[in-house]
Formats: sequence, structure tokens, C-alpha cells
Amino acid sequence: MQETLATSTLSVPSRSSISTQDKFSTAGQTSSTGPRPPRHSIVPPPSKSKGWNSGTKFHQMRRTIAEDTEWSLAIVPLLTELCIQHIVKNFQNNPLLKQLLPAHQQKVLNLLSPDLPLAVTANLIDDENYWRRCCTQRWPVCHVAKHGGSWKRLFFERHLENLIKHFIPGTTDPAVILDLLPLCSNYVRRLRVDQFLPPVQLPPPPGELSDSGSDVELEEPATDHYQLRDLVAGLSHLEELDLVYGVKDCGMNFEWNLFLFTYRDCHSLAATIKACHTLKIFRLTRSKVDDDKARILIRSLLDHPALEELDLSHNLIGDRGARAAAKLLSHSHLRVLDLANNQVRAPGAQSLAHALAHNTNLTSLNLRLNCIEDEGGQALAHALQTNRCLTTLHLGGNDLSEPTATLLAQVLAVNTTLTSINLSCNHIGLDGGKQLLEGMSDNKTLLEFDLRLSDVAQESEYLIGQALCANREAARQRALNPSHFMSPVMAKGPENPAG
Repeated sequence: MQETLATSTLSVPSRSSISTQDKFSTAGQTSSTGPRPPRHSIVPPPSKSKGWNSGTKFHQMRRTIAEDTEWSLAIVPLLTELCIQHIVKNFQNNPLLKQLLPAHQQKVLNLLSPDLPLAVTANLIDDENYWRRCCTQRWPVCHVAKHGGSWKRLFFERHLENLIKHFIPGTTDPAVILDLLPLCSNYVRRLRVDQFLPPVQLPPPPGELSDSGSDVELEEPATDHYQLRDLVAGLSHLEELDLVYGVKDCGMNFEWNLFLFTYRDCHSLAATIKACHTLKIFRLTRSKVDDDKARILIRSLLDHPALEELDLSHNLIGDRGARAAAKLLSHSHLRVLDLANNQVRAPGAQSLAHALAHNTNLTSLNLRLNCIEDEGGQALAHALQTNRCLTTLHLGGNDLSEPTATLLAQVLAVNTTLTSINLSCNHIGLDGGKQLLEGMSDNKTLLEFDLRLSDVAQESEYLIGQALCANREAARQRALNPSHFMSPVMAKGPENPAG
């Protein structure tokens, strides 16, 4: 050991000896050969010599070399953070959330992946921020206000809608939809399905065709769609059902039977909505529903305990279907009826008018784009003279003319419940416009009156607009200060007799 120290001491000269040797060698070279530049390889730089101690030996100094290249001076994570990371990593196999403190729960929810299976998250996670991340990752546009302001409800409703839209009868396993019911039944209140795919039809093998090639021997292909009965029966809180039987983006594969609402579909749907006692809004549009199918559906809705709105617009419903709808008005609590863009004529409008005269629930009736003409329009006007509940009436595009306008002017003078009337795209004419203007002079409740493209004089239309503005201002004042607009009998009272 002593020999080793001695060797190291000899091999590493001290700073004083190096300086002395350099001084003598420099002096000798200068005397013999003249001035020369200093030797930088021998003289240490001044920056290194500042930290040296003259009494300290080089072999006694230490230098630390880290073996871990990623080692840093960062603080070691807290144990709680490590536990949270472990919980998040193993959440699918061991979903641990309710046992944590609220602050730790929030940290776990912020770190969870939106791609976790619904079987794990559906009934465990109620945090709206988590479901918001799930929705925005899947759909670029999300209108949460249309789903009650709940992101969780939005996710399950749209997820279920997508499964129905892409369900192929005979190909897709029904369990794909039915297995989701225990997870989403408490959150789905609205279903809007604008596509029902038909079964896949494969061409028959060439050997199975008859020699005669007759089409009579071929069986009619099945075009029935997904039946909603089992699905709706499992949705205990469903309130709105909006359906369109058709196919979107069919491209070059277009066929008319892709948009066929079959009788089997109709009977199945009728049984479905009859059994759904929580249903408040039912819409079936753009599905080629004719009179027979409309009667089947409406028959199932008679005396329905909760139905408030029925929309069968953009179909093929005629007078027989309108008569069925008129019967429904007397056997339900319906508040909104929409039969726009159908084939209702005067007899159907007369049936609706007869039911409307005695109805006390309906607030909105839409018959635009039909052909009820003056005969049907006058029948509705007579009904409005006794009706005290309807607030919105849409008769645009029904080939109405001056006789209907004359009766409606009389209605405006006595009716105190109507707030919106639409007579656009008719043939009211100049005289009809003047009649309506006279009726508006005594009306204080109508707020909207659409007379566009109805051949009414510009002056009459302007004066009617001024009367509507006055009515809207009076309604605004009543809303701001209802006590100021009390009836004279209530304002007088027993203590202040007249006179």
C-alpha cells in the first residue's frame, strides 16, 4: 500500500514543481534561441488553477459519475400518485372508484381512457366531464341541449341510434343491441333513427332457376326491417321516438324497396308504441305511410296515457287517415298534430274540424301542403269560433281563397287563444286581405300572421303587420307586469264599488 502511494505521488508532480521546471526551461530556451511563444500544452489554463489549493493533493479529490443516464434531481412521485396511476392502468380489470376520496376520484376520472368498455363504465361513472370526452372523441358535433343537457345521456342515445341504423336483419346479431339495454335503459329518453337497412338479398345460384325463366315462380324477397318491440320494451324511460324508414347514402344501389315501410313493420311498430306507456312524442315521417297503415298506427294510440305529440308529415295519408286522426283527438290527450305534406282533402279537413270544435287539449295543428281547399278551410274556421285551446294553425299551401279568409276574419274578431296563423302560398286575394285586416282591428292576442305569396295587397299586409307589433308589445308588457293587467272585476273588489 505504501508503494502504491509512493508511485502515485511520484507520477503526479505538485503545482510548485511544475511551475519551477517551466521557469527554468523557459529561461534556458530564451537565452539560447531567443523569445518563443509559450507552450500551452504544459501551462494549465488559469480557469482551472483558481479552484486548486496549494496544500491539497490531486489524488485526494473525488468526482461523481451517474450510472443511470436518465437520472435527474426531480422529486420522487408521491405514493398516492403512484397508486392513482396503478388504478388507472388496471381499471378495466379492477374498476376501483367509489372507495376513493373525492379528490382522488376526480384525478382517476381525468386520466381514464374514453375507450374503456361500456360494461365497466356505464353504471359506475356519472362524471359529466368523462362522458363529454367520450362524446367529443367519437362525434365532432354534439348538441347536448337536445339531450337534456346530459353528456352521458347524449352518448348512450347516439350510440344506440348508430347500432339500429347499421343493423342488417338476418346478418347482424340482435344481441348486439339487446345486450346494451341493462347498461343504457336508465339514460335513454329519446331515439331518433333516420335509417333502417333491409335484409341482404343474394342472387340465387344459376342452377336453381327454372328452365322457363318465369318470375312467377320466384318468391318475393323479404324487405322487413329491424323490429323495435324488444328494444323499446327494455327502455323504461323512453319519451320520444322519431323514425324514418329509408336508406341514406345508397348511391348506385338505389332501389324503391329500400324505402318500403311494410305491413309487418307497421303492425310491429303499432304494438311497440301501444306497449310504451311513457311515450310522449311519436314521429314517423318520410316513410310512405298510406291510409291503411296510418289507421293501424293510430288505432294503437287510442286512449294512450301519455302521448302529447303525433307527427305523420311527409307521407301519403289521405282522407281516411285524417278521419282516424280526428278520432284520436277525441280519445287522447294530444296537444300537437302534424299532417303536413300529405294528401288530405276537404272531407278529411271536415272530420278534423268536427273533432276540433269539441276538443280541449290540442294547441297546434299543421295541415300545410295538403289540398283542403275552401270547403275544408271554412269547416276549420267554423270550428275555431267555438274552440278555446288551439294556439297555432298552419294552412299554408292548401289552395285557399277569399271565402276562407272571410270566415277567418270573423274568427279573429272573437277568438282569444290563437297566437299564430299561417296562410302563405294560398290565393287570399285583395278582398280577402281587406277582410283579414278588419278582423285584426278587434284582435289583441294574435302575434304571428304569415301571408306571404297569398296575393294580399301590400298595404293590407303592412297594416296587419303593424297590428301584430302592437299585440306583441302588449303581450310583453303583460309578461313584465301581470298584476297591472288584471280584469276590472278583480281590480275593483268589494271595497271599491263602481261610482
